Amino acid sequence: MTAQIDETRLDDADVLSGADPAEMLRATAGAGPQLREAVSLAAEAGLHVLSEEIRPRALVVAGVGTAARTGDVLSAVAGPRCPVPVVLHRSRGVPGWVGAADVVVAVSASGRSPEALAAAEAAMHRGARLVAIGAPDSELQSMAERARALFVPVPRRRPARVAFWSLAAPVLLAGRALGMCQVTEADFAETATRLDNDAERCRPTAESFVNEGKSLAIELANTIPVVWGTSALATVAANRFADQLAANARYPAIAGNLIEAGRGRVGLIDGVFGSLADDADDFFADRVDSAGSTKLRLVLLRDDGESEVDAARANAIEDLARERGIGVSVLNAEGGSELERLASLIAVPDFASVYLALLHGLDPIAVRAVSELKERTNA
Repeated sequence: MTAQIDETRLDDADVLSGADPAEMLRATAGAGPQLREAVSLAAEAGLHVLSEEIRPRALVVAGVGTAARTGDVLSAVAGPRCPVPVVLHRSRGVPGWVGAADVVVAVSASGRSPEALAAAEAAMHRGARLVAIGAPDSELQSMAERARALFVPVPRRRPARVAFWSLAAPVLLAGRALGMCQVTEADFAETATRLDNDAERCRPTAESFVNEGKSLAIELANTIPVVWGTSALATVAANRFADQLAANARYPAIAGNLIEAGRGRVGLIDGVFGSLADDADDFFADRVDSAGSTKLRLVLLRDDGESEVDAARANAIEDLARERGIGVSVLNAEGGSELERLASLIAVPDFASVYLALLHGLDPIAVRAVSELKERTNA
């Protein structure tokens, strides 16, 4: 059964203000300044000294949640020709093979993530080069100081998911210093400007018909989003969008690379939440208060860097979905560099996830289940 929503909520300034007491929209709009700040703080931390060392055998990015996504960003921006493997580690410690020839980047917005702290400690014991990224005056900073490791301070922002660019920039700069990617100062500057422009287009005072964030939120309302990226960059953005939909709007979402769709997942469009959903409407028609069944909504994140095969697959899947009456939303990457294109696929969905929460009258920051879980696990 679908929930009743009032689309006009998103164009009422008073309603938006009251529904967003912690100003999540304002925090989301600060992505551009946040990226500029992160680049400056990373430079002050001296990450450039990594370029004076021998190229490592591998780089391990250790963290969970938003912190872990930074490894995805580095891997995607560096591309398939990256001379050093990027290994994402989302549990405590480090992989068993890590040693003195490797670099471990421990990432934690709060500076107290058990996974990041355990990875930093393990890196010290193994003799690996450690780079720590997290909140100042935190346990992670203390550990980095004891190990005489590089530490990049990240201003405290709550929740951690709004610190995405604060965490991603130093990871990218560490990768650049190690010769893993070619991202330039101009790339960072242009990406920050792109984030500024997207924030202006998605501002609360812009009405839904011209506000891409609001319009995407309305399209996703009362659906199960299926978000597929057509390239490595677009897939990072797809996974980030699924994270944001869950955390901000409490919506379940399926995300991944489009190539996975062609290996079976495209069958979702013929399932009970796809083309069969109309039949489900008939089954529930005599039930009290039924407002219809929930259907999938396909979201395609497309990138100029996608291959001809991926482009053809995306076009075919879009046609198949529309033929079955399944709604499709398409976002196209914009920008010259890999980083700017990635940002263009993250900014609007970030806003959409917040607007979707507000559309349902939910506070995008106050997630009761998350708080209760932390209390019960002392995390």
